[in-house]
Amino acid sequence: MEKATRRSFLGACATGLAAACGERQGSSLPPVRALTKGPGHHWFGYYDKLEFDPRSRLVLGMEVAFEHRSPRPDDEIRIGMVDLDDGDRWIDLGSSTAWCWQQGCMLQWIPGSSTQVIWNDRENGAFVSRVLNVHSGEMRTIPSAVYALAPDGLWAASTDFRRLNDTRPGYGYVGIPDPNKDVLAPDDEGIWKVDLSTGQRELLFSVAQAAGMPNPHTDTDGLKHYFNHLLVSPDGARLIFLHRWRHPGGSGGFGTRMFTIGSDGSGPHVLDPYGKTSHFIWRDPEHVLAWAWHPSHESKFYLFRDMTDETEVVAPEVMPLNGHCTYLPGNRWILNDTYPDEDRLQHPYLYEVATGRRVPLGHFQSPPEYKGEWRCDTHPRFSPNGAKVVIDSPHGGEGRQLHLIDIAEIVGV
Repeated sequence: MEKATRRSFLGACATGLAAACGERQGSSLPPVRALTKGPGHHWFGYYDKLEFDPRSRLVLGMEVAFEHRSPRPDDEIRIGMVDLDDGDRWIDLGSSTAWCWQQGCMLQWIPGSSTQVIWNDRENGAFVSRVLNVHSGEMRTIPSAVYALAPDGLWAASTDFRRLNDTRPGYGYVGIPDPNKDVLAPDDEGIWKVDLSTGQRELLFSVAQAAGMPNPHTDTDGLKHYFNHLLVSPDGARLIFLHRWRHPGGSGGFGTRMFTIGSDGSGPHVLDPYGKTSHFIWRDPEHVLAWAWHPSHESKFYLFRDMTDETEVVAPEVMPLNGHCTYLPGNRWILNDTYPDEDRLQHPYLYEVATGRRVPLGHFQSPPEYKGEWRCDTHPRFSPNGAKVVIDSPHGGEGRQLHLIDIAEIVGV
């Protein structure tokens, strides 16, 4: 989208000219309240993790004492949760020295559990994960970091956070150098499957395997390859990730292919070959919604059907900008947001699939110092009952904090 068009669109959303972006006329914004406050800074990170417990009562978060610089190896964050039924009380759970600004320490509830959470940490020169029973306090350590959990809660997908830190600061972890720093496409790094009961892991698909698959759209010879953004399908049968490459010196941008593979490493498939995939989410076991470039409509949201080349553009006029997309339970609504506009406003919103209407959830100020690696995207996350959304935002003047948006009236739950 051209810059002037982008400004016009976002300006219309922010000033109430709802027709310009398909928003309902005369609608009032839903209630918002801060769940955390200073002096500490609180956030959760990525949009595709389980922040709420199954009862939609306990909200996970992280706390840090500083902002606006890269983490150092000795920078520790606190892990905690907010009890929505007890005056938004913050409950401290632990700590981590394996974290980044965009995705934190992969803190999340283990699917199906009302007692156990997991996060990444660093111990004895290695990245590990902690599994904590938030009620009993019992903790165990898994000798591998995790990225995305299977829907049955029995295993996780992981990649190399050392390489991620080297290739994309803000997504990997400091403190342990990548042993393959000078290797363009290592065959001993890639996607691992981690057993959450035994801690054993197996390499499912290597960076070298991805780099070796034909790419008719881009010549990647001499470029450095890595993986990012893993997510397991709703039935646990397949997982998706982004295969990326960039100049070994770190200059310039990066290219991307969206891959899926079986949960046993079989059946690798390039779902989007055109080099510009961004945020995505599984809609169901066969379909993926993603912001991407496609020759049919260029940069838009598309619905991809796994293991095929079938692609369908989604809401090109109503969701015309890249954002962090998820489906609310039941797939009737898409939850999404925008990056800051020219007035530094971020706009989380709901899109009703059946009617095509867009409902704004707020317009939140992000001061100019929130940029680059330590920007604060809203990354909207929904509760299991579909009635609540939590965002990260610094708009309240106390640094980044967790804010809850009540969407029950909008979605009818």
